[in-house]
Amino acid sequence: MPSENDPLLSSEGSPQTGASNDKTSRRSSRAREIGLFIWALLATAAVIVLAVWVQHSQQTDRGNRDRDNNNGAPKRNLVFMVSDGMGPASLSLTRSFRQHVDGLPINDTLVLDQHFWGSSRTRSSSSLVTDSAAGATAFSCGKKSYNGAISVTPDYQPCGSVLEAAKRAGYMTGLTVTTDITDATPACFASHVLFRALEDDIALQEVGDGVLGRTVDLMLGGGRCHFLPNTTEGSCRMDDIDVAKMAQDKYNWTYADSRSAFDKLESGNKVNFPFMGLFAGADIPFELDRRNMNDVYPSLSEMTEVALRSLELATADSDMGFFLMIEGSRIDHAGHINDPATQVHEVIEYDRAFKAVLDFIERSDTETVLVATSDHETGGLATALQEPGHLPVYGWYPKALAQATASCEHLAIKLQEHVLATAMSKDKLKHWIEDEIIVKGLGITDSSDEELDVLAADPAGALTVLSAMISLRAHVGWSTHGHTAVDVNVYSSGGPGTEAIRGNIENTDVGAFLREYLDVDVEAITVELKEKMDLGSMDVESMAYDYFM
Repeated sequence: MPSENDPLLSSEGSPQTGASNDKTSRRSSRAREIGLFIWALLATAAVIVLAVWVQHSQQTDRGNRDRDNNNGAPKRNLVFMVSDGMGPASLSLTRSFRQHVDGLPINDTLVLDQHFWGSSRTRSSSSLVTDSAAGATAFSCGKKSYNGAISVTPDYQPCGSVLEAAKRAGYMTGLTVTTDITDATPACFASHVLFRALEDDIALQEVGDGVLGRTVDLMLGGGRCHFLPNTTEGSCRMDDIDVAKMAQDKYNWTYADSRSAFDKLESGNKVNFPFMGLFAGADIPFELDRRNMNDVYPSLSEMTEVALRSLELATADSDMGFFLMIEGSRIDHAGHINDPATQVHEVIEYDRAFKAVLDFIERSDTETVLVATSDHETGGLATALQEPGHLPVYGWYPKALAQATASCEHLAIKLQEHVLATAMSKDKLKHWIEDEIIVKGLGITDSSDEELDVLAADPAGALTVLSAMISLRAHVGWSTHGHTAVDVNVYSSGGPGTEAIRGNIENTDVGAFLREYLDVDVEAITVELKEKMDLGSMDVESMAYDYFM
């Protein structure tokens, strides 16, 4: 006999049996409701997944579809930033400095920190310790070369750069730096010479006087002296060629050489291409000094904003976007002179420029990717120092850097100019040095008589002494006045293809990404250069020895 609760009993039974059937019906209804809910949930999830997949497919496959249809790559912009000489310790130094100066919490970070992507190995073909020329050749050509090479391979043959290939493909191109525009990093993107010291030749090629013609649309930075004939005051050329005039007359460049001319660009809204702005005879001053001369020199972040806006406007009606290389050039110089106060301000300004690019990407309707890295580390910086004869001190002191109002470079020049212009006794000179250079300049109030004696006796050697004085008080250490082989950081905004440069990579992998993202034929440029260009011959090893020694 089945039990009275058996669900197989008909509804024509006793009252107990009817109640049982009601419960069964409710359970069945609840099960259907649950089933429908689960089905709706799964359907909604499927729709969401499908939408995301379709969007992702459109973004990632659009380039392939367009190439299959012979339409070229989709419109896109690429910004490549180089923090010359900035190693991992530079970030630690600057991060802690900002936290101290601005009263920030210990978890506050730089904008760069929030976009950390990986690290890069930096060796050149000739040494485990690279220079900027070989480092930039790895970026521009995607090839390893010897120290000193400007987009030239170890067999002394030219290699096409990503900027040249981008220009040939229809992109607008730009270079923005705080050093000479003819210095190693920018030079590698728009010229080819056997050795980096040939800046007169580099200047000619950059304006278009080379086998490829003009490949750059925008140049912002310093180095005016290389564009003026040696008959002109302020020139550093070895010949009488007026490159600035040639650029305007023969290659149609618009030329500017002052802060007032920069301001007339109206944040990039009024730039006539091709445009060359050379705002300093040589390097633009360190940011620690430049901020006191803001009416004379633009900052890196200001030039970055002008470059981005002007290139955006220039490509607004084009199917092609732009390629822009931006270099925080003088982080390297601060490392070379072992000046930690100057370096933190250079890194902070580079961080501002990095943010300016991110802000541009956020508001731009055109797909834009930012990739940033360093060519090498400079100085062997360490955020700790053990003084000779002392036990290690577990700490370093940002406060000692916060008091500095000028770079050691600026202060050393000021001292030398004062000595040449003013005759005074040694004691009076020591008092002047203490007041004007040490206290007002470095913010050091405990200088020793021995330190003042050294500075008064040898003003020409002041740069090294001043850097050592502020480093000692901050307990910041340096292992060299040159470069090191330490791996450097890679940063990115993310975007199509950027997973290829995640983790620990070679610097040539960055170069490979640049060309692949833009979908440009660098090898075709290389073939053309080899056919048309004769680099001549020279004793490169001898030149390198003289240059680096």
